[in-house]
Amino acid sequence: MFRLDGKSAIVTGAGSGIGREIALLYAQQGAQVIVADVQPEGADAVVQEIAAAGGVAYRQNLDVTNEEQVKQAIRDTVQRYGRLDILVNNAGISHVGNILETGAEDFDRVMNVNAKGVFLCSKYAVEQMVVQDPSGGTIVNIASVAGMIAIDRRLAYSTSKGAVMSITRSVAMDFVTKGIRANAICPGTVHTPFVEGYLERYFSDNKDEVRRQLHARQPVGRMGRPDEIATAALYLASEEAAFVTGSMFVIDGGWTAR
Repeated sequence: MFRLDGKSAIVTGAGSGIGREIALLYAQQGAQVIVADVQPEGADAVVQEIAAAGGVAYRQNLDVTNEEQVKQAIRDTVQRYGRLDILVNNAGISHVGNILETGAEDFDRVMNVNAKGVFLCSKYAVEQMVVQDPSGGTIVNIASVAGMIAIDRRLAYSTSKGAVMSITRSVAMDFVTKGIRANAICPGTVHTPFVEGYLERYFSDNKDEVRRQLHARQPVGRMGRPDEIATAALYLASEEAAFVTGSMFVIDGGWTAR
């Protein structure tokens, strides 16, 4: 169940955190994984980890905001594996600030990675998926509950994740007859190096207390784990999810249900 044997998959932001766990799990389940990241050191470490476990993976240098790099990543994947079956848009950044605390440069930086990056990767993935034989493929986008509810001082991030959800729905409906499925996962706060970096950058003086608050605001009493998000990403990429498209999978420890 949930096997990906013979499937080729690109995972962006796969050098750490959620992307790393998705890449590892996809490879474990039989996929040939392109570990795409703007930081080659982390991507190389993931490739080595997959290879040590007997899986197949290759590193791809990828800045998701760079259209030519995105095109090249798709071309390289097709040249290596003959087709592209799965795209996971996981790469993302954040910014802390309400509308008065967010500069135009801050807003553009977050939107470029989180929204434009998903747009570009999805655009060229779909372009390939509709012409390959047989046509079709699966896109899994990592959105956030921040795109669904208001979170204090996360204007740019919340806006970008709302855009990811809209891109997901549009792609799902526009290409449903082409064998392409698109879904999004909306995590609550997940304990990753990304979160630890955010604590260090914005809350270095009281990061232990802020970390405690991040755990406590989710009714189960803790932040999520990257592997818990990866499990959902595996299901959505698998044949068992053939009837699932245009869906938003909320995995947040009960946060949005409160």
